[in-house]
Amino acid sequence: MRQLTCSSLRLGTLPVTRVSIGVFLAGLLTVAQFSFWGNYLPRVYPVHLRGTGESVAANIGGRMIGTAFAAVTSTLAAQPFIPGESLPAKYAFTAAMVAFTVILVGLLASAFLPEPPHEMEE
Repeated sequence: MRQLTCSSLRLGTLPVTRVSIGVFLAGLLTVAQFSFWGNYLPRVYPVHLRGTGESVAANIGGRMIGTAFAAVTSTLAAQPFIPGESLPAKYAFTAAMVAFTVILVGLLASAFLPEPPHEMEE
C-alpha cells in the first residue's frame, strides 16, 4: 500500500507542504480576528470613537504589543523545556505556541464584547 505524503500534493505547479498548509491556517485565523471590524464596530460605537478605537487597537495592539512578542518567542525558545532537537525547530514550535495562545486569548476576549443593538425592522 502506497502512503500519500505532503510532498506529492500540488496546487498547480506549486508543491503543497506542511509549512504552506500551516501558513495558510495561521493567516486565516489571524485575518479572521480582524474581519469583525467592518461589521461590528459601526453598529456598536459612534463615529467619533470608532476611528480612534480602531487606530489604537491596530497601532498599539498590533504594532507595539505584537512586535514585543518577538522577544517573548526568542526568550521561550531558549528554554530547555521547549521541545525540538535544533534551535530552528525550537523557534518554530515556540512561534506556533505563541500564535495559538494569542489567537485563543482574542477568541475568548471576544465573548465579552457588548452585543450590538438590534435594528428596528420597518
